[in-house]
Amino acid sequence: MSDLITADLVLLDENLGETRFDVIAKLAQAVVNAGRATDFEQLYAAAEARESKTDTGIPGGIAIPHCRSAAVTEPTLAMARPNPAVSFGAKDGPADLIFFIAAPDGADQAHLKLLSTLARSLMKKSFTASLREASSAEEIVELVNGALGVGEKKAEAKPAEAAPAAPAASAQDTPAASVPVKKIVAVTACPTGIAHTYMAADALKYAAEELGYDLKVETQGSSGNEKLTQADIDAADAVIFAVSVNVRERNRFAGKPFVESPVKRGIDEPKEMIAEALAEAENPNGARVAAAASSGEDSAGATEGAWGSRIYKAVMTGISYMIPFVAAGGILVALGFVFEAITVPNLGDVNPKAILESATLFNLGDVHWTLYLGAVLQTIGGFGLSLMVPALAAYIAYGLAQRPGIAPGFIAGSVALAVNAGFLGGIVGGILAGLIAYALGTLKLPRWLGSMMPVVITPLVTSLVAGLAMYLLLGAPLAWVMTTLQDWLTSMSGGSALLLGLILGAMMASDLGGPINKAAYLFATAGLSSGATVNQEIMAAVIISGMVPPLAMALATTLRPKLFNENERENGKAAWLLGASFISEGAIPFASADPARVIPSTIVGGAIAGAISMGAHVASPAPHGGIWIIGLAQNPLMFFVAVLAGTVLSALVYVVLKSMGARSKASA
Repeated sequence: MSDLITADLVLLDENLGETRFDVIAKLAQAVVNAGRATDFEQLYAAAEARESKTDTGIPGGIAIPHCRSAAVTEPTLAMARPNPAVSFGAKDGPADLIFFIAAPDGADQAHLKLLSTLARSLMKKSFTASLREASSAEEIVELVNGALGVGEKKAEAKPAEAAPAAPAASAQDTPAASVPVKKIVAVTACPTGIAHTYMAADALKYAAEELGYDLKVETQGSSGNEKLTQADIDAADAVIFAVSVNVRERNRFAGKPFVESPVKRGIDEPKEMIAEALAEAENPNGARVAAAASSGEDSAGATEGAWGSRIYKAVMTGISYMIPFVAAGGILVALGFVFEAITVPNLGDVNPKAILESATLFNLGDVHWTLYLGAVLQTIGGFGLSLMVPALAAYIAYGLAQRPGIAPGFIAGSVALAVNAGFLGGIVGGILAGLIAYALGTLKLPRWLGSMMPVVITPLVTSLVAGLAMYLLLGAPLAWVMTTLQDWLTSMSGGSALLLGLILGAMMASDLGGPINKAAYLFATAGLSSGATVNQEIMAAVIISGMVPPLAMALATTLRPKLFNENERENGKAAWLLGASFISEGAIPFASADPARVIPSTIVGGAIAGAISMGAHVASPAPHGGIWIIGLAQNPLMFFVAVLAGTVLSALVYVVLKSMGARSKASA
C-alpha cells in the first residue's frame, strides 16, 4: 500500500487564491503532478461539483474538500496551509488547514478506512495544533502518518484519541440511580462517505459525552461502518439523522422521536442537534419517524425533503414503474399487427374483438391462424397499455404515501382514463391521491383505529376524495388539454413534422433519463394505443433519438481511445448495448464527468436523428426495444440511417470538443 500523503502533496504558507475553488484547483493540480491522477480537468470537476453541494469547512479553521473520480489512480491526501486563510463556508471563519481527499471510484476498503481515520483525527485539537506548528512538509507527512498509524512515529495527537470521559455527576446532580441517563442513537451519512460521515459521528459522540448522555452512532459510509443493533434503537429516547443522503433501512427507527439535518450540521452543531432531538422526545406532538411500507424497504421517509422535490421524485417513481407496462403492452400490440398483416395487409379492415368472438383456438372456422394469433396478441397488449395511466398514478401516489397510496392511485388513474384525461390526468390523480393518503397518515389516532387506517380507512377516504375530484372537477379540463394536444399532433406534417422531430430529439438527448427525457417519452406514448400513424412516427423519433447518446459515447471512445481513461473506455464498451436497447442512461457516466461537452454533443445528434426520422416517416408501433424492434418499424432502412447519422454527428462533435480541451490543458 503506497503512502496516502507525501511531501510533494503538501502546500505550506502559500497564497493559494481568494476562493475555495482556487485552493481546490491548486491541490488537484498537485495530485496530478504527483502522478496520482490522470486528468486534472476531470478531477477538479468532480471536486468542484462536490464542494458546490455542501460546504466542507468545519469549526476550528479546517476544511476537507473531497471527491471520488475515475481520474484518480490511487487514494491520495493533499494538504494546504494557506496564507491568508480561505473560507470554505464554516460559521467561525476561514480555514487555514485544508485536506483534499481524492479517492478512485473503486478505492479499496483499507485505503478508505485510513482516509476516514484522518477525518476523525482532525476533530482533535491537539492534532490540529501540531499541524499548525509544523515547520516543513516532511513534518506534516510524519504527523499525518502518525495519526493514521502507518508512520514510524505516532502523532502528537495520540493522547486525544481516547474519547473524553463522561462528566462525573456534580454534587447538585440527582444520584445516577434515580435519574436514568438519556439514550440517543444517531445515523451519519454523506454522499461520498469518506470524511463527513465519520467526523459527524465523532462530533456527536464527543458532545454527548460532554453533556452526560449515552449516544451510539451508525455510520453509513464507505469504510468501517458501525451498525446499531435493534436493541440499541428500541432503548433510545431519541434519534438523530445527520445525513445528506437517504437513511438506509430507515424503517428500523419507526415511531421514534427524531431530528434530521444535513451531515455537516452534525459536525458544526452537535450539541444543538442533541438538544433538539431530546426536545422532540419530550413533546407529545413532536416529529416521529414514519414507518416504511415493509420491513425490508429502503425508504427516505415521509418527512424528508421539500415538497417540490418529493413530488418530483414521486412523479419519476411513477414513470419508472409505468414503463414496463408500456413496453410489454406496446411490443405485444406491435407483434399482433405483424401477425395480422401476414393475412390482411390492410390492417384497417381488422377488428380483433370481432375475430375473437367468432373464433377460438380449437375452432378457427374461416379465420387464418396468424390472424387469430395477431388478434390475441393485440388484445393482451391492449390490456397492458390500458394499465399505463392507472399504474402511473398508483406509483406516483406510492412515492408520496408509500403502500396506502397505491390503491387510491390506481383508482384515480382509472378515472382519469375513463374521462379521457390521459397521462396528464394520471399525473394529477396520482399526486392528489398521494397527498391525501399522506395527510391521513399523519393523523394522531387511538391504536385501535390506527391499525385500520392503512388497510381500510385511508384507501377508502382517499379513493373517494381523489376519485370525485377527478371525475367531477379536474377530468374535463384535463381531457380538453389532451384533446387539443392530440389534434395538434395529428395535424403535423411537412416542415412542422421536422421541427417536432428536432424538438423531441433534443429533449430525449438533453438529460439522459431525467425529467425532460421522460416528458418527451410520455408525450410519445400518450397516443400510441390509438394506432394513428402520426403517433407511431413520433414514437419512432423518440426511440431513435434516445438511442443516440450512449451509442455516440461508445463510438467516440472507439474513434479516439487515447482521449479517454480506462474507466471511460470500459463505460464506452457497455454503452454499445445500452444504446442499441434504447437506454439513454448509458451516457450518464460521461455526462456526469464532462457535462459541458457531452450534453451539447448529444443534443445536436439527438435533434438531427429525430428530424430525419420524422421527415422519412419512420413509424414504430412498439414503445421500447431500440434496435431490437426495427423489424416492427415502418421504413426500417431510414430507422437505421437516422440512428447512424445522429450517432456519428454526436460522436464527432464530442471528440472535437474533447480534443480542444486536451490541447488547452497541454498548453496551460
